[in-house]
Amino acid sequence: KATVSVLNWLHCRVGSAMKSLGRALPRCVSGVGAKRMASSGPSLTVHSIPTLYTMKETADSKFGGAIEDAAVSFKDGRIVYIGKSRDAPEAEMMISGDGCVGLPGLVDCHTHTVYAGTRSEEFGKRLAGATYMEILEAGGGIHCTVRATRAASLEELTATARTRIERMVRQGVTTVEIKSGYGLTAESELKMLQAAKACSDTARIFTTYLGAHTLPKEYAEDREGYVQDILHRHLPMVKDVADAVDVFVDRGAFTLDEGKRVLAAGKALGMGVKAHAEQVVFTGIAQAAAELGAMSVDHLERLDEAGVRAMKAAGTVAVLNPGAQLYLKDTSPPIDLFREHGVPIAVATDLNPGSSPVHDLWLCATLACIVQGLTMEEALRGITVNAGKALGRHDLGILAENGESVADLVLYRPPAGEPPIYQSLLQHMAGHDTTLVVRDGEVKFLR
Repeated sequence: KATVSVLNWLHCRVGSAMKSLGRALPRCVSGVGAKRMASSGPSLTVHSIPTLYTMKETADSKFGGAIEDAAVSFKDGRIVYIGKSRDAPEAEMMISGDGCVGLPGLVDCHTHTVYAGTRSEEFGKRLAGATYMEILEAGGGIHCTVRATRAASLEELTATARTRIERMVRQGVTTVEIKSGYGLTAESELKMLQAAKACSDTARIFTTYLGAHTLPKEYAEDREGYVQDILHRHLPMVKDVADAVDVFVDRGAFTLDEGKRVLAAGKALGMGVKAHAEQVVFTGIAQAAAELGAMSVDHLERLDEAGVRAMKAAGTVAVLNPGAQLYLKDTSPPIDLFREHGVPIAVATDLNPGSSPVHDLWLCATLACIVQGLTMEEALRGITVNAGKALGRHDLGILAENGESVADLVLYRPPAGEPPIYQSLLQHMAGHDTTLVVRDGEVKFLR
């Protein structure tokens, strides 16, 4: 058995070496490996967490299912104990969460993480007064990214996406939804989805086919021809690598009828249903998608009450993208209607190279409070349990035993002088540090 003194020496030696790799050992790790149990015990116990939010709420629980002086134990990729530290089982690896906030792994439920090229010039044009749709209709915007993404190899797309996802993981994100939509040919859309799947060793990846993102230049005079290409070539080709199908129904993109046909065809192939909805102009796609059983409809700045009612009836999640709203200087979705009708709200980065080049989910949660009017409780649910629901997964964004949830845990050290509670993480932009990320019961990141 290793002694604590030896471990302290190793911590200093190994810690200095790992800092050069950007993965310094965390301050909140103590006695790692000092106690080794028989193989029948847990492989990992994280203990002495001042406040743990399980996000599994009951009528008589505190907000977020909060537990003080908490511990979580893992074995064989499952959570086997959640409760008070004093009752926690000893494990092969014991990690102290002293001074940290504990949360389930975060879920970024709307991103465009796989892409090539840059849109920095477009940002300057928007600052000078050009609108997103004016740039798109002039051949820029998404079309610029399409050209670069088509030209990139699968290896290049995978490498850049992996780097972006690794940064997300260092912020505590363990599940990432990634859309295609910058290929607009069957082969390029497939390439994007394959690149996303190739990053599954970095985070849990949920893939969404978005070939109906915009009309490609080669089909500018043949809208129906491209829709037929989607229905008869794209969807059959990507059905085994796409978990869901998405459409962008809006001005300058696809019509309501076109979007409904694509979503229905994807659903018939076993894909979940999603939609970019009511962002630039009202189209009715949110209601139509909900009536098809959509897991989520996203953006929603111009959603009407009929759409909200349809979402409630279908259990469809409203995904807010405050980064896009901020960059496009847009209006807010109807938050009060979501509350009134009991529609669950999720928050995502919408990471993309143009309208929301935002890589930080915590920043988006804070923006959702400041810009869109969410409460802090709503924002935290929005990046955990409700974000999981937006992917059709009730085991994501919560902490529960016996396989009811995935085995993901994150520890955060709050800003200096702030208490170890979730409010400290939301109020201060970029003030906290991620100290530990556990995914599927294994330590994936240490600082």
